[in-house]
Amino acid sequence: MANLKELRGRINSVKSTRKITQAMKMVAAAKLRRAQSQAEAARPYAERMARMLASLGQAVAGNPDAPKLLVGTGSDQVHLLVVVTADRGLAGPFNTNVGRHARNHIRKLEAAGKTVKILTVGRKGATYLKREFASRMAGEITFQGKKRVGFEDANAIAERLTGMLEAGEFDVCTLIYNRFRSVIAQIPSDQQLIPAELPEAAAETASGEAQAWYEYEPDEATILAQLLPKNLAIQIYRAILESAAGEHGARMNAMDNATRNAGDMINKLTLTYNRTRQANITRELIEIISGAEAL
Repeated sequence: MANLKELRGRINSVKSTRKITQAMKMVAAAKLRRAQSQAEAARPYAERMARMLASLGQAVAGNPDAPKLLVGTGSDQVHLLVVVTADRGLAGPFNTNVGRHARNHIRKLEAAGKTVKILTVGRKGATYLKREFASRMAGEITFQGKKRVGFEDANAIAERLTGMLEAGEFDVCTLIYNRFRSVIAQIPSDQQLIPAELPEAAAETASGEAQAWYEYEPDEATILAQLLPKNLAIQIYRAILESAAGEHGARMNAMDNATRNAGDMINKLTLTYNRTRQANITRELIEIISGAEAL
């Protein structure tokens, strides 16, 4: 059994840890509000951009000179996975869930005879996937130490993907990230970026009403040349925002649980300390009484 000095040291240590987890919870909650509003504001824009791309793309999808960002290379042998995670830990299973989702996706592709390459955005994803797929790593991108990730960062990633596509380094590109649903729910999701996904039923809206058809000036091919790179950056930026909101929500939840567990441990240690102290006092009294009777 630990002595009183050791118990006091453990209680003070857990109290210090609880202060840290409480502070981290408050910081995560403050950051979550801004990250959540940014992610929710980006969703309608990204979805509307995808619908506009589908409307334009169907008109030129059968053209042999259609952009590679729209129709791909004509093959699906080499797959590039862009895995978005956090740069920091202490967020519960947030990074592990998206890493596990990516791992299952890789195994499924390789079982089908495909070649897989991995580009990670976030230090935790690189660390997780390197354990099993180090030979498939095509690059690592990290924003560690950067206060705010902006659209220019997503645009730089999009330009890198465009350069890799033009160099023939992959045929299909898929984005894997955690989609933010709530503070306690982040959903690992995947989205095909290249070639762009064109819904089959683009002529109808979600409500079942017929969608209007438009004539474009200049022609569709000219507009797509400007729209496709921008859409690629927008979809990546949306994934980064969703991941950031999910990270703060997961960290706030994890730190809340850690604070509660620390409180429970303090109560148990305090109870053990009081019982040990009472037992020591009782033993000393018995020794004093026994010594007095012996005299």
